[in-house]
Amino acid sequence: MKSVIKTVALLGAAWGTLAAVPAIAQTADQGTTTNAAGEQGDDQAGLNDIVVTAERRSESLNRVPVSVGVVGGQDLRAFQQGGEDILALSGRVPGLYAETTTGRIFPRFYIRGLGNIDFYLGASQPVSIIQDDVVLEHVVLKSNPVFDVDQVEVLRGPQGSLFGRNTTAGIIKFDTIKPSQEFKSRATASIGTYNTISMDAGVGGPLIADVLAFRLSALVQHRDNWVDNVYAGPSADRTLTPKKDAMGGFTERDVRLQLLFTPTETLSFNLAGHARWYDGTSTLFHRGALKKGSRDVSAEPRDQVAIDEGRGNPQSYDTQGASLRAAWDLGAAELTSITAYETTSGFSKGDTDGGAATNFPVNGQPNGYGLSQGQVRDLDQWTQEVRLASTSGGPFKWQFGGIYFDSRDITDFYQRAFLIGANPNNWVRLHNVNTSWGLFGQVSYQATDRLLLTAGGRVSEDTKRTQLLRTADSAAGVSTYRGRRDVRLSDTKPSWDLSALYEVTPELNVYVRAAEGFRGPTIQGRSAVFNSDFTTAGSETNLSFETGFKSKLFDNTLRLNAAAFAYRVKGIQLNGNDSDGNGVLFNADKAVAYGMEADAQWLPVRNLALSAGLSLLHSEIRDKRVFAQTCGLNGVQVCTVLDPFVTRRVFGANAYFAQINGNPLPNAPEYNLNLAAKYDMPLANGGKAFISTDWNLQGYTNFVLYRTKEFTSNGNFEGGLSIGYTAPHDDWSLSVFARNITNEKNLKGVIENYMAAVFNEPRIIGISFSGKYR
Repeated sequence: MKSVIKTVALLGAAWGTLAAVPAIAQTADQGTTTNAAGEQGDDQAGLNDIVVTAERRSESLNRVPVSVGVVGGQDLRAFQQGGEDILALSGRVPGLYAETTTGRIFPRFYIRGLGNIDFYLGASQPVSIIQDDVVLEHVVLKSNPVFDVDQVEVLRGPQGSLFGRNTTAGIIKFDTIKPSQEFKSRATASIGTYNTISMDAGVGGPLIADVLAFRLSALVQHRDNWVDNVYAGPSADRTLTPKKDAMGGFTERDVRLQLLFTPTETLSFNLAGHARWYDGTSTLFHRGALKKGSRDVSAEPRDQVAIDEGRGNPQSYDTQGASLRAAWDLGAAELTSITAYETTSGFSKGDTDGGAATNFPVNGQPNGYGLSQGQVRDLDQWTQEVRLASTSGGPFKWQFGGIYFDSRDITDFYQRAFLIGANPNNWVRLHNVNTSWGLFGQVSYQATDRLLLTAGGRVSEDTKRTQLLRTADSAAGVSTYRGRRDVRLSDTKPSWDLSALYEVTPELNVYVRAAEGFRGPTIQGRSAVFNSDFTTAGSETNLSFETGFKSKLFDNTLRLNAAAFAYRVKGIQLNGNDSDGNGVLFNADKAVAYGMEADAQWLPVRNLALSAGLSLLHSEIRDKRVFAQTCGLNGVQVCTVLDPFVTRRVFGANAYFAQINGNPLPNAPEYNLNLAAKYDMPLANGGKAFISTDWNLQGYTNFVLYRTKEFTSNGNFEGGLSIGYTAPHDDWSLSVFARNITNEKNLKGVIENYMAAVFNEPRIIGISFSGKYR
């Protein structure tokens, strides 16, 4: 009942905001770009200049010696109008990939092929998520929805100097629309297939002129259950089976309030608070959808599963947070302090093996695990950053500062074997602590009118500790755990970057950059749920080189940026599986990769905007001594392993371990191509009709550490289409849209031992309305 009340209240507030928008005197949306191509309005010629904060100060994208991909807030909302979450960014920026096998509360990000396939709630990721200058480290916090967004920046390659910990791959940086001294409001609402509802709105302005301003933002998303459970055999929970529209839905409710206090011309305080209430379905695994020798999943119904446990695969999380950003202009420099707190709790349950154990026997025996649950009982994250940066307009710019990070959580894991009573006490409780501090600095020098030199550095200490508070006792209450119950790892390392940017012409800049990033050691504690010892991985470092150009051509009607890169990750942290299908951490000697990214926005003729992005990648694990356990149950390989492998006895059965030397990194597409186009047709009343479309094509992708015929994808694609009308002065627009318009059923992940498949979002067709009024 509380969940229903919250949903109704937030829907009412959001609809109220939307209804009030026309009555508020305001200017246009603050988004940096107005569509996928970033063109200006009809009365202006050429592309908008894109301003980024990739180096912690506002600069033109063309003057930043870093590979940066940018998505405007309006573009992101278009990608999410079918109810999509943060994963909608995947493939929209060259070099960025994202996926999940744990529902909307556990996204995993990859930049230039670097990421982490570990499904452990305490997993470390080499891609850092930063929202309004606050780092979100825990995987649940990384899922915080982004709404009322101004701009998204994807910084590719190590970013250790200015952004610090665990950034060997890069950063995804979200900046929301801030309070201002002018009344501004915007709203986007849509409804579509499966009763999918999405509303993203924001309103703000002065409360006390030139002293106090506010911004109130809200997001409401909902989808009805649409997946049938067709299993009708013996079950631990008979309320599940069979049942129509049993799962697949979600309800997302979010609110954020910002207050900007400027008591003097040189002093400002931005106080922000947000809350999230989420209920939905965790990832559905389609057991046996993959057949040995093939990756073809066309025969598997997307809207049906056959699970015997999992209680409907529910998940639910509540998250709250607050931050205070204080800035003091000292004249020649500005002092900035950012204090932030995040807390979350919730759970995710599911049928781990994706179906009934009797439906996928091996050697004639039922196999699999039933109900699995991960629960964050309480997580608290504190961050404090202080930074002093020059503000003078001379050739020499500098900034330096420090940051402290403290995250603590108590997490439960539960795993029950096939059907009832097999291991009723198989749950553990872990206490995880992660602390980190860093000192950093950067200097830039305009050596000549055309040459800009930049150098940055940081020293960071990262410490992790995991304590086993409760073991997976036997039915008689006897603990059989024999491993270490308290593991602490710590490391201190430097990070650095050097770059040079040269202005060939006012329209063309070229740059080179070298950087090294650091990711701290990691502990995998979930293995204790099967009375296995913790596994650990030491620190990894990424040495990266890139060169590229940034240009505005043909009277500023074409923006073309490109970069080529190569990197080596020493001691790369990898994640495989043990005999229980549990995650196992280990270090390989190194991984190497090279590739390129390019993106373009083009206005070839009036009223037509085109954009394109392309990434190419070759990645390779290099360590002849490292083997990963492959798909296998009861001594039988259930998939087709293409690597050399050896057989070892594990718990009285044969297990197969493949040599992964030379294999690509998991979830690292060899190429990704995205295309978008929009055409406006001016009308006599000053409005315009429009049609827009966007498409994404993904190359060969290996989902696991070893090579198989089954656990890969190649040629996945999705497209979107929108047709509508925009009122004069862009005051409002109404459109019909389709996301995944061809209803592609793309393989996005696997559960190896059960040949289970994870699919992309289904086709959503709907109507969308947006308003921005003066």
